Amino acid sequence: MPETPVFAHAAVAAPHALAAKAGQSVLAQGGNAIEAMVAMAAAIAVVYPHMNGTGGDGFWLIREKGGRVRGIEACGPAGALATRARYREKEVDAIPSRGPDAAVTVAGTVGGWDLALAMARAFGGRLPLDAILGDAIRHAREGCPVSASEARYVPKELDTLHDAPNFAATYLNDGKPYAAGAIRRQPKLADTLEQLAHAGLADFYRGDIAREIAADLERLGAPVTRADLQAYQARERTPLSLRRRDATLYNFPPPTQGIAALIILGIFERLNVRQAESTAHYHGLIEATKRAFAIRDRYVTDFDRLAGDPSTFLDPHRLDREAALIDMKRAASIPVRSGEGDTVWMGAIDGDGLAVSFIQSVYWEYGSGCVLPSTGICWQNRGMSFSLDANAVNPLEPGRRPFHTLIPALAAFDDGRVMSYGSMGGDGQPQFQAQIFSRYADYGMSVADAVDAPRLLYGRTWGAESLSVKVEDRFDPACIAALRNMGHDIEELGGAYIDSLGHAGMLVRHPRDGRIEATHDPRSDGGAEGL
Repeated sequence: MPETPVFAHAAVAAPHALAAKAGQSVLAQGGNAIEAMVAMAAAIAVVYPHMNGTGGDGFWLIREKGGRVRGIEACGPAGALATRARYREKEVDAIPSRGPDAAVTVAGTVGGWDLALAMARAFGGRLPLDAILGDAIRHAREGCPVSASEARYVPKELDTLHDAPNFAATYLNDGKPYAAGAIRRQPKLADTLEQLAHAGLADFYRGDIAREIAADLERLGAPVTRADLQAYQARERTPLSLRRRDATLYNFPPPTQGIAALIILGIFERLNVRQAESTAHYHGLIEATKRAFAIRDRYVTDFDRLAGDPSTFLDPHRLDREAALIDMKRAASIPVRSGEGDTVWMGAIDGDGLAVSFIQSVYWEYGSGCVLPSTGICWQNRGMSFSLDANAVNPLEPGRRPFHTLIPALAAFDDGRVMSYGSMGGDGQPQFQAQIFSRYADYGMSVADAVDAPRLLYGRTWGAESLSVKVEDRFDPACIAALRNMGHDIEELGGAYIDSLGHAGMLVRHPRDGRIEATHDPRSDGGAEGL
């Protein structure tokens, strides 16, 4: 069994070691958890480009020492030129996955960094931007080894990705993907980060960087304009919360699927499954996921266009009814839509107890594949989650936020423990959150064991279109057989640690002595660091 790293005062966890080191460095310089997270977010945008980047979106949950939890929505809307008529004229049935027509939305994550640092200053944060962005600039300028994760990934629709503007010049080596360990430099991105460190993060939207971004997007024919960039602001949002046993859980409201993560855990609590890693444990999580996704797919859309208050789905009586519909002896048949995406989740907790849960993504691997030549920014393809059907739950409209799979999570226990946790993985994110949280909180597994333990996923995920229940090969064969007998379509993936079943992480701060247990997934290239 893996041992959980324990830190005396402060800790960070990230799916890439260099990102975790960037966070640790900021903590060592006296920075707080928010400043450490911005350093990590910038660094991982350089060293893990298949999963995230400065041309993507992000979401934050921040728990203050006094217990208040705040959310930051750094999700860009569709551009002014992103109309359904535009795509009808191109005679397509759906928004393309790669290329300029996939670069539909404003990139919001840098705006989120800016708003987060404004909050950090209220908690005593005083580090200058050049110190916070320093590691990211150095890795882009001097180069860093290509990760094992990036080298083993085979992106979807590979040909169209490689044909995207400036992709090959940035991410390929003589027309082929870089090997793991090969040094890759990104000088244009280094220049961009240096300019942001000098001029401020708002320059991304309303300064010299914005001018270069807008000019490149216009030359490429993407539907995002300079006016779209100028109008963008990250926003503070009140998180959703769920009271569950001895803890209060927090997740992000729409346009994310955070409601699904809380519904799963709310329903699972009511199933009263006593034994961990049992057939009932797995079956209960799968069936709770089906109920949660049915609600999500009917309801979740842009925050400003919701049909009602999302917290009503977390009403105890409603959760009781959902749980009562589950047959603990048979699998239900409820189709779910595809929600793919490659992402990074990271966490940080500092010596004052300030806790951060953060997630950042460009949606598919490398997003649209379009690398803006003047700035080195790879633009996301999150706008693919829009529909060209005007009657859909999430129709494409200029200014509308897309549906997001991205969800950071926090939990506050009655005994004073605070947990920051999350995972990458599209539709898998709420499922992986439920698996690692229930293993720790309900069944007493250690932080490291909860993250290390084998995972399952109901529905579609990266590289797999089937609606089966996908499992790693460390599950008890008797449980797998029992699940099949209950009617579950079990797909054994043939590996002990599978990327598509999430890169998860967890940090837990203990109130008595302030120590922090922290870990990141053995499926990733990262880990935990701290003081």
